[in-house]
Amino acid sequence: MAKDKRQEVCTREYTINLGKRLHDVTFKKRAPRAIKEIKKFAAKQMGTKDVRVDVKLNKAVWSQGIKNVPKRLRVVIQRKRNEDDEDSEEMFSFVTLAEDQNTKKGVVVLEA
Repeated sequence: MAKDKRQEVCTREYTINLGKRLHDVTFKKRAPRAIKEIKKFAAKQMGTKDVRVDVKLNKAVWSQGIKNVPKRLRVVIQRKRNEDDEDSEEMFSFVTLAEDQNTKKGVVVLEA
């Protein structure tokens, strides 16, 4: 039987359109909601409940303040094995900021 795709380690690059995800959100809640939406997006794409956000990505979201969140962000999402024995989840997702923010390539599989 083939191995489940959701259990393999992989790395993908995505462009997240935060503009449409933060439409009609109160100004003082935009940056915190953006982090929640990034986590929700990563959980859906990678099929993991445990999503961790890199410090540089958090700083990029908050770079223009709480209410002026960037419209789009290019992110790299990695699905990794969980090394903690007591944790119930076998895999977790780690979201980082991509180096090149100007490309509009769609989804790029960096490592299968």
